[in-house]
Amino acid sequence: MQNLDHPPRSTDPILVVDDEKIFLSALQLTLQRAGYEAVACSSPLAAVEELNRRKFSVVISDQLMPELSGLELLGKARLIQPFATRILATAVLNLDTVINAINKGEIFRFIIKPWLHEEFIATLQNAVQRYQLICQNAHLQTATQDMNAQLVELNRSLEQQVQLTAQQNKQLGELNTALETNLRRSIELCVHTMQTFYPSLGNQARRVTQFCRAMAELAKLPPDEKRVLESAALLHDIGLVGIPRQIIRRWQENPNSLAGPERALIEQHPILGQELAAFVSHLDKVGQVIRAHHERIDGHGYPDQLMGENIPWLARLLAVPVAFASSRLEDVDALDQIKADAGSAFDRDAVRIFLHAQDIASVPRRERQVTLAELRPGMVLAKGIFTPNGLLLVPEGQRLNATYIEKVLNYNRVQPLVLTLTVYC
Repeated sequence: MQNLDHPPRSTDPILVVDDEKIFLSALQLTLQRAGYEAVACSSPLAAVEELNRRKFSVVISDQLMPELSGLELLGKARLIQPFATRILATAVLNLDTVINAINKGEIFRFIIKPWLHEEFIATLQNAVQRYQLICQNAHLQTATQDMNAQLVELNRSLEQQVQLTAQQNKQLGELNTALETNLRRSIELCVHTMQTFYPSLGNQARRVTQFCRAMAELAKLPPDEKRVLESAALLHDIGLVGIPRQIIRRWQENPNSLAGPERALIEQHPILGQELAAFVSHLDKVGQVIRAHHERIDGHGYPDQLMGENIPWLARLLAVPVAFASSRLEDVDALDQIKADAGSAFDRDAVRIFLHAQDIASVPRRERQVTLAELRPGMVLAKGIFTPNGLLLVPEGQRLNATYIEKVLNYNRVQPLVLTLTVYC
């Protein structure tokens, strides 16, 4: 779990805009105490001038202001600095307006005044992480485009200089390898960001990927479709980055406990996942699979309520291992549930392939997040427990007993530890 007192580093400051100067000063002080550089504006028009003058990682704006509303200001910010993460702060929530703004990409998140300090800082960290990810992906995309330009030039040289064919083919091979390496690094960066934000999402992504590799072999997919399926498996939950952790956890443990706006946020994550994948060259098809992996054969899925064969084949394949890996049931019961849902939630052929893949897939152990209060004897730590000073309290792989649990709880009473721990299921 990420330490909320130590924000991710960013070279670009945060712009906060609010016509209430007392609240604006308090917000600026809160950000500075949390380790962020903050620029405050009480006028939306002054904020537009700041946006034209310098780069910002995050723009936080109040909704009700003279001159421009928060959404109008953030719309201008999107045009001026499209990479900056945009957050709307409002005391009066018009849910339809806000959800529409999120769907159109005008804002990344909204927060309701007044907010809890810890939730606000966690939201801000997610916003900065998103900005850093987008900037990194843009850099990688530029590098990839440069390499593609070099490939075009090399192909031209091949036509003009037949005698250098062997040498130039070697150079082309090296450049293609570099492109593949950049693509893999981009995907790994996304997975790492996802795992940092919510560790069990990274574990689930790797479990799903191993199943998909085995399914791709059994389904005899062409090499390009194998790569698309594997990449979509790794990134299928990248759109959850930015949704509050407590909402993700409740969705995983008890989806029926979500309120309407919370469920709407969750059901938008395949769309955001597709948008994030679009920042990396050659991942358009991957984004299409990510968008459709929560659709159902009977049309009751999301976000587009596609039915049957209107759902892309690779998305139908991906949906089955995602459901299995994210299930809270024991593996045997989870398999029975998937069999029961064949033909309604899942494609029957995809289920058949997945069941055969169980015998050949090499899948890492399942992980889940628990609070300190949920620790029980017999649990095995997937990640070590460290004190706030960085000292190892309980090592990774340790099977917990009553003595270890009491040691952790006693230490937490004196000096609070992380909010959640990662254990093997």
